[in-house]
Order: sequence, then structure tokens, then C-alpha cells
Amino acid sequence: MTTEEIISFLKSEASPIEDRQFGLGYRASVYLKDGTYLPAVIFRNPSRIVDQAIKRLREEKSRTGIFNWGNDRNNYRDIVKLFVTNGNKINDFDIDSIKKSPFAFPQKILDTIKGETTMAWTGFVAKMTDGKVFGFGTSFRTEFFQMPEGYSGTDIEEIINHSYLSKSGELRPHQVPFFEYPDDYDVQAIHRERPYFECFIDGL
Repeated sequence: MTTEEIISFLKSEASPIEDRQFGLGYRASVYLKDGTYLPAVIFRNPSRIVDQAIKRLREEKSRTGIFNWGNDRNNYRDIVKLFVTNGNKINDFDIDSIKKSPFAFPQKILDTIKGETTMAWTGFVAKMTDGKVFGFGTSFRTEFFQMPEGYSGTDIEEIINHSYLSKSGELRPHQVPFFEYPDDYDVQAIHRERPYFECFIDGL
């Protein structure tokens, strides 16, 4: 699959999401040329992250950056390390084929997820088009989620914010904020955020 074909697919088939730091991201699933299946990949133009790296490195080297605490010479090295080793990356030329990811919520659904339920946790229930409901939760990331068997992100009809399903399957509201999970909270039933790979492509 050529880079141009990947870009064409993403722009026609993948609903983009906006990120303040990185700009538009296009979510998909891919097969690599060795047959490896990656269910969660976000594609971005590299311009913003490159500009951000140049700015941060310049600031750290001139000792005006936010990580310039004291005279620790490792600060500059640490910020370089952050940009060159952080995250999961793949190359576009290693991709054999691409398709929509079943683990990506549509942007219109993401827009209805409202804030943290408690510090560093957003809990909600998703109602599907067939009327069934499932519990979800995330610490910070919303790019991809584990999905109940047989469902994809496009099957979600409604987000019921700050809610959970009890161990007996009842829909219950969270106290906002809460400091301890309710006694009937079923941690094992929560569908969490998924880790994902990134692929940066010029021209996207």
C-alpha cells in the first residue's frame, strides 16, 4: 500500500479527531507486511510535534525551559530522550493494508463525554443501538477503547456520563467526585482505554 493510498483512505474513511498538541489524528487498524495486525493506530502529520521538539530543545538548551530545575545537566538529556524514545511508532512503508478501527469512538460520541468523574478517572456507560449498555472508563486517553464482543465504536448511540453498571447489572450514577469506588462497582466489567501506535506521514 502506498503512502498516497494510505492518506486517501484516511481522509475519506477515518473521522479525524483534534488534539491541541499534535493537530488532527486519523484512527484506523492496519496489517503490517509481515501479517502483524495492529487494531489501534493513529496517523498524524509530523509538523506540530517537530516544531514542538525544536522549541522545547531550544528552551532547555538555553536554560529557559520548564524542565530546567537547578543546574542538573541531565534535564536537557531527559527532554531529548522524551522526544526520541517515547511512544509506540510504526512506519507507513511497513503497512500492507488499512481499515477502520472498531475500537475508535466517532468524534460526535467523544464530544458527549463530559469531564472527569473524579481525579484522573472518567467513568461512563455507553448505550448501544440495540439498547444494551456497557461500562467504560479511562484515566486520560480516549483515542481507542476496548469494546464488548460483537460491538464497535460506531454501535454507540448514547453516552451516559458519570455512571456505572453495578455487579447486578443496574445502571447507577457516580457521586462526583468520589473517593472510593462504590461497594457494588464491578471493576472487571469496565472497558478501558487501549494502547495504540502512532504513524507520522508528511502530507496528511
